[in-house]
Amino acid sequence: MRTFLIPVIGLALVGLLTYWLHRRLVVATGLRGGWARVADGVLVVGAVLGVTAFAVGGALNPAWARPIGFLGFVWWAVLFYLILGVALIGLVSLVIRGIAATRGVESSASRDLRGRWAAWSSAALVVIVAVTVGYGLFEASRPQISEQHVAVSGLPEQFDGMRIALITDLHVGPARGAAFTRKVVDETNAQKPDLIILGGDLADGTIEHVGRDLEPLRDLRAPLGVFGVSGNHEYYADDGGSWLDFWETLGIKTLRNERVEITRGGGVIDLAGVHDKTAPEPYEPDYEKALGGRTPERPVLFVAHQPSQAFQAAEYDVDVQFSGHTHDGQLWPNTYLVALQSPVTAGWGDVNGVQVYVTRGAGAWGPPVRVLAPPEITMITLRK
Repeated sequence: MRTFLIPVIGLALVGLLTYWLHRRLVVATGLRGGWARVADGVLVVGAVLGVTAFAVGGALNPAWARPIGFLGFVWWAVLFYLILGVALIGLVSLVIRGIAATRGVESSASRDLRGRWAAWSSAALVVIVAVTVGYGLFEASRPQISEQHVAVSGLPEQFDGMRIALITDLHVGPARGAAFTRKVVDETNAQKPDLIILGGDLADGTIEHVGRDLEPLRDLRAPLGVFGVSGNHEYYADDGGSWLDFWETLGIKTLRNERVEITRGGGVIDLAGVHDKTAPEPYEPDYEKALGGRTPERPVLFVAHQPSQAFQAAEYDVDVQFSGHTHDGQLWPNTYLVALQSPVTAGWGDVNGVQVYVTRGAGAWGPPVRVLAPPEITMITLRK
């Protein structure tokens, strides 16, 4: 029953939003004739593409359906900013009406003023949204190298200066394919990292349809190895364990609630990782298994997809945690909403004594768009 209700409710909400935008952008602004038909056509086609995009990577093969996924998810970014803008325009109109009412000057002149405000502000909104989403498309296509440093207590001399590449949240499949993965791989290898960590949410969809988009990951090169942990999206369209098995075929050592020793010139540190905090049975994160019983004087680098997992890691005296998941909100002003549920939204933070670095991620979920939350490939240098 739930499987049936979720898409029905989703379709109903999209229909209501589309009708609301029709009322606010077409009817309220007085559009007539051909322009009204064009505006309504864009709203309807965008809604259809937006709904269909969620099937790309799962029911629909991106090999032929990726243009649908790309355009449909771009529409969601357009829809997001249209909703914010229309709500703001409506609020200003309400204020104008309230001022006129309190002064007892509600008249045809004040109604004309509100009408002109609705028409001109709506036209400006469409232009602003187009520019914003266009900028966001460009920003999201260019992951930047973010250089970071962290001091680790008790770090062996041999690891002082070691460079770790942290890559998370590629989200390839519906809107982006192997070409984007190849770009990330090439830029990462160009940094000559000593160790590479993949922090989850690498793909959206099934292994059958999206696995090929991760194939370039087999070309990642680091003398101390390539390691990875699952994110929440590995469990959505396919079995998370099967996704991790597939990663192994690409040369990625997956950390499934486990800890490994990293040796360099006679020095040793621990690298530990757990499944995502929302992973279903039998993949729940097990912090005791990954972090319990270790040599206390040996530093441990901990990898968990979500920053909030640092609360559990703190119970095991973890030195540093690497995470992703937040995208720093991806579309401003979502950053402020992310801060309500994550102890760190991006960059460095302290969670109960654990140094936590949260990367914005290299890709983008849903819309291949980022606004004031640029994508990154993080290079972290360890220091004593």
